[in-house]
Amino acid sequence: MTQTSETPAVPCPAERMTGAQSLVRSLEAVGVDIAFGIPGGAITPAYDALMDSTTLRHVLVRHEQGAGHAATGYAQATGRVGVCMATSGPGATNLVTPITDAYMDSVPLVAITGQVASTSIGTDAFQEADICGITMPVTKHSFQVKDPDDIPRAISDAFHLAATGRPGPVLVDITKDALQKDTVFRWPTDRHLPGYRPVTTPSSRQIKEAARMITGARRPVLYVGGGVLKAEATTELKALAELTGAPVTTTLMARGAFPDSHPQHLGMPGMHGTVAAVAALQKADLIVALGARFDDRVTGKLDGFAPHAKVVHADIDPAEIGKNRFADVPVVGDAREVLAQLTAAVQDVRESNETACDYAAWWEQLDRWRTTYPLGHEAAPAGELSPQQVIQRIGELTDEGTIFAAGVGQHQMWASQFIAYEQPRSWLNSGGAGTMGYAVPAAMGAKAGKPEATVWAIDGDGCFQMTNQELATCALNNIPIKVAIINNGVLGMVRQWQTLFYGQRYSNTVLHSGEAPRGQPKGGTRIPDFVKLAEAMGCHALRCESPEELDATIEKALSLNDAPVVIDFIVHEDAMVWPMVFAGTSNDAIMAARDVRPDFGDDEE
Repeated sequence: MTQTSETPAVPCPAERMTGAQSLVRSLEAVGVDIAFGIPGGAITPAYDALMDSTTLRHVLVRHEQGAGHAATGYAQATGRVGVCMATSGPGATNLVTPITDAYMDSVPLVAITGQVASTSIGTDAFQEADICGITMPVTKHSFQVKDPDDIPRAISDAFHLAATGRPGPVLVDITKDALQKDTVFRWPTDRHLPGYRPVTTPSSRQIKEAARMITGARRPVLYVGGGVLKAEATTELKALAELTGAPVTTTLMARGAFPDSHPQHLGMPGMHGTVAAVAALQKADLIVALGARFDDRVTGKLDGFAPHAKVVHADIDPAEIGKNRFADVPVVGDAREVLAQLTAAVQDVRESNETACDYAAWWEQLDRWRTTYPLGHEAAPAGELSPQQVIQRIGELTDEGTIFAAGVGQHQMWASQFIAYEQPRSWLNSGGAGTMGYAVPAAMGAKAGKPEATVWAIDGDGCFQMTNQELATCALNNIPIKVAIINNGVLGMVRQWQTLFYGQRYSNTVLHSGEAPRGQPKGGTRIPDFVKLAEAMGCHALRCESPEELDATIEKALSLNDAPVVIDFIVHEDAMVWPMVFAGTSNDAIMAARDVRPDFGDDEE
């Protein structure tokens, strides 16, 4: 994280100004280069002060939810703290969803909200909402500032809290009178956060014990979570993996932390993970969890998860260790430091023990699972587009260094499966909260933070209709993202569950009107027409309905860089996401396809 450090920035000279000007000066002092937001009554003084900043760019979004997700996309793509702004009342409450999303996925975010005057708090004043109370369960901390003298310290501490330890969102709520009053700007020269002391350096004793278990295991698995990306520890991860020769699985939040092309990578574990990754965890005798939290999407039925495995669990947040699965060796620390020290400790053991890390038999079994149950998908009906094929070709035709932001649903799972992620911070999605509408504003934030990168939003037609208004923001602010709408005319993941578990009773999942009249897109009259909608918001718009048009359409989109590009891919509605572990079942019951249940062989003690 580059916007904050263990010590505050070099003090700025004392200067008289308004609280609003102090807020802008404070944001400049912590290195903010861009903020996303919408003005309103209580925060208008801050927006007046923003006009005088020469370094802080503000992007006027169309909805506060878009501001929050854009700040998250910026943070996930750049590793810096994302910033969003909103006024009091409904402006602030519209940030609750992206704040929750950032909290669940440990994204460093500072949300700045205006508040009614301090004398009006508690009177049910116009546009008053207790946003600190509302967001208490989903923030690392909240500051409510009523005195303009306190603004610099609140901002300094907020950025420190957001970026250090386990990253997360921090709220700074500032009353309107605090923004309007005069103050003397003084940047804090110290930090006073009682009780906040993140442990970054792991215990050497625990590291040595973890190394002993790794080198002595017969069937180990490195279970890698998003914490490895947050810690910028991908180089250290690769070093440990290659030293040990152990298989690696990367969760939905860790895609790109370990190259997909690496021979030791088994893919993503969990409900829609690869058979090899799921089987490896189930049959492991040792799981080394690195910045992962044993969430239900990975474990399936918890008491049936990895029944014969010992666990080494390393995480910067001690509250995660032992929360869902007992840790035989708990390691509290920053993933980068943990991995570096663990690699050195494993090397020491290997130098004195030639039989350490002998996993040959284990790899024979893993390779059988990989070969027997590779990722794949059923072909689409003749003349129709397969959604998996669309997503795979986007990945194959796009340059190295491309960033992909996905919405939530079937298209999210296909994007995690059928695009190869070779670099960190190339895959953005809403993992813990599963927020529909995430993709377009998150892609906008990522492109604003990494303007040199090609940024795709892989979205579904349901997700797209929740936040597509931010395309106008992109067009007006020269943020030329590319949006692939995987348009199957239905709420696909819910429809998949209705197909499998509800007797094909498709209650309220169809988004179009039925059969297609002559001259209308396949799958019925689609309202809205996404091509016309995109064009109305200043974007290039394309439609692709057949496999023969696929490559040419993607290449056309890649050639257009002067404005956002939206492609309406009309795909068939019956495609399903496989593999799948049905909710509430053990991972042993994974289905590789609708009628294919893998055989993992006999249990091994």
